[in-house]
Amino acid sequence: MVGEAAVARSAPPAGRRAVRFPTHWLGVTPFALFALFFLILPTMYLIVGAFQNRAGELTLDNIRALAQPNIVAAYWISIKISFASATIGALLGLAMAMAIVRGGLPGWVRSATLTFSGVASNFAGVPLAFAFLATLGRLGLVTIFFNFLVTAINENVALPLGLSALGRFNFNILSFWGLTLTYLYFQIPLMIVIITPALDGLKKEWGEAAATLGATTLQYWRMVAIPVLWPSFLGTVILLFANSFGAIATAYALTGSSLNIVPILLYAQIRGDVLNNPHLGYAIAFGMIFITGMANAFYIWFRARSERWLR
Repeated sequence: MVGEAAVARSAPPAGRRAVRFPTHWLGVTPFALFALFFLILPTMYLIVGAFQNRAGELTLDNIRALAQPNIVAAYWISIKISFASATIGALLGLAMAMAIVRGGLPGWVRSATLTFSGVASNFAGVPLAFAFLATLGRLGLVTIFFNFLVTAINENVALPLGLSALGRFNFNILSFWGLTLTYLYFQIPLMIVIITPALDGLKKEWGEAAATLGATTLQYWRMVAIPVLWPSFLGTVILLFANSFGAIATAYALTGSSLNIVPILLYAQIRGDVLNNPHLGYAIAFGMIFITGMANAFYIWFRARSERWLR
């Protein structure tokens, strides 16, 4: 007891615990501020504005106005373009990713493909629209060259009844398939970038175990590889759908107002070119937020399932 009392007397008095500023959060502070001022607050402003009229009163008239035929048609066209570009881009991107990961190609092919995909997946807007117009437009390089070849061949191949050997190249870039083809330029690289880690996650031990048990290559892919990759593939398709559904710069620079898709209709409503009803534009934006939000929610769910298998 005497020894404990002596130790207690000799010990320094306990000072107050210093308040430490959470410096480990400083690194993400710029991102948090950017997300707050340029994503969260504008999104909340659009959602609130969708349920208000010009006087600031709560109303459901803007939501009911979404049932107008031109707005429904715009949503339907946007969904079809997004679905087509996402599906085609996912299939082609998966094939290319499998070629560079499991196709036995040289290592420099993989590095070059991934580098290009990282750049091309973010290449959009006016430069991309101009590139496709200069290539596949009515006076584009490919169009002029192909029609020159058609003319030369038809002049040297005589067919009865005035028939031509080849028809002229009349692809309309300002159309549904024209915009879909343009979107594929950044959809395919994005698929390659996202699905490559999932393909890398297929362990060699699984294939060796399947071969040891007598499974063929087809059985391995049908019973092991495809079930493991399916959540990643489906989640990436949904992400590509959302990526295409919200794109406006490329579509507006390429087609202007000739193709009635939701982003262009929203741009016209907000700017006041048609009806000068910004609250209807907020309602259209709310519909886009709902669709893309659901798509991203499904993507996160499928991504969590795939990561559980690939750990």
